[in-house]
Amino acid sequence: MIKFKTQMSKLKTTTKISKLSDITIAVLGSHSALDVCRGAKDMGFKTLVVVQRGRDKTYSRYYKSNGDLGIVDEVIELEKFSGILKPEIQKQLLDRNCIFIPHRSFEVYINDYNAIETKFKVPMFGNKFLLKAEERGVKPNQYDLLDEANIRYPKQFKDPKDIDRLCIVKVLEKERGFERAFFFAQSFEEYQIGVTQGLGLGKFTLEQIEKCVIEEFVVGVQVNFNFFYSPLSSKVELIGTDTRRQTNIEGLTKLPGIYGQELVKKIDVKYEEAGHIAVTVLESLLEDAYAMGEKFVEASQKLIPPGVIGPFGLQTMITAGPPKKEIIVFDVSPRMPGSPGIFATPYSGYLYGQNISMGKRIAMEIKEALGKGELEKILT
Repeated sequence: MIKFKTQMSKLKTTTKISKLSDITIAVLGSHSALDVCRGAKDMGFKTLVVVQRGRDKTYSRYYKSNGDLGIVDEVIELEKFSGILKPEIQKQLLDRNCIFIPHRSFEVYINDYNAIETKFKVPMFGNKFLLKAEERGVKPNQYDLLDEANIRYPKQFKDPKDIDRLCIVKVLEKERGFERAFFFAQSFEEYQIGVTQGLGLGKFTLEQIEKCVIEEFVVGVQVNFNFFYSPLSSKVELIGTDTRRQTNIEGLTKLPGIYGQELVKKIDVKYEEAGHIAVTVLESLLEDAYAMGEKFVEASQKLIPPGVIGPFGLQTMITAGPPKKEIIVFDVSPRMPGSPGIFATPYSGYLYGQNISMGKRIAMEIKEALGKGELEKILT
């Protein structure tokens, strides 16, 4: 029998777990919750989704468990997602022996990494202390991890006066602090024009532009490498690859050239994620990709122990040679990815004899840890 203690302040709880039926896999109702629940159900776990009123039907109706159909066994409905931090809600999760799976929407809607680390007491799959590294304004952040791993990422310009090539300027939006506004500049003068226009239109604030990231625009093919690191086997696995469908940039690029240039002047260019497409890569790139994944795990173990546990993604651009194609990382996802379509790529099948989703790979790890009496290796 395994025991792990949740370090509660107001809620003092010792959770005893000995079999699959003791555990409920819980997740916030957004981003990749269905992926998590399908994988959990496949491995014999109960599932629970915490939903926000008005956004619940996907989980409480359309994919609710009903005999052999559906994957969501139980729903807890909140007025706001942030209500998951309330002691009475956490107690409900603890009473059900929940293991919580974090994803990007969980981070966004809580909007407080300190609260995630210190106030959220439900046992979490993965390293909760690594989540904030996704934000560029903290230390250590994803760039520190990439530097430690000696992984190349686009050149950055701290002083806009130093801009000497086409750059993309990434700044948080004024209205939606979790989304980023973008504009392009290939000189300091163009940067100033972009700032003036953005401030004038209320896209972002002066404080936000002061914290922007100015990054060279890398020309290449976008591929997200979605890895899984198992502390039980000490191995990195490539579960799948995908690329993004983004609005409104895709619509703009499909316009005839005679219209595109004029419309870009009138319409804000956005890179808002709308979906994903499964994509494969040349086998000659896999060794480099795996090496990057392994070095990233090692860097995370050094800078933010215990390092990566479970899923993480390296979002990359693959550039042309010579001397050869190169993989350049432009973003890091130190948690559950948002693309269930990676299941459709062959890489997990090469390992396991059948394609598996990231949600199922997480459930497999929890089941194995339970069987070995090593849950403490995968939970924080």
